[in-house]
Amino acid sequence: VQLQASGGGLVQAGDSLRLSCTYSGGTFSDYATGWFRQRPGKEREFVSLISADGGRTDYAGSVRGRFTISKDNTKNTVYLQMNSLKAGDTAVYYCAASYLFSTQQSAKYDYWGRGTQVTVSS
Repeated sequence: VQLQASGGGLVQAGDSLRLSCTYSGGTFSDYATGWFRQRPGKEREFVSLISADGGRTDYAGSVRGRFTISKDNTKNTVYLQMNSLKAGDTAVYYCAASYLFSTQQSAKYDYWGRGTQVTVSS
């Protein structure tokens, strides 16, 4: 399974971005997908997840109400819609796939994509 994260960029506070995580290889519907981020000087942290069947989502408290995760089985892609962006959302964002778990724990994810940079200017 290969994951390709895209959609990052430089925006101003209050703007929106949509990140995409596109799968290749494997069976897309078998995997839960998580989004994680690493802010400058910080450890990688959980942002959001969607279960393999799309029936369960979860969010970190810092993004709940501003970010929305979704998936399109026809495009083998998971999206992270990010609204009302803040300077504190500046980070490299990673998507990851887990065959067995829908979890906030990064160690439970089997495959990782290369990150996409999101920079929010205040």
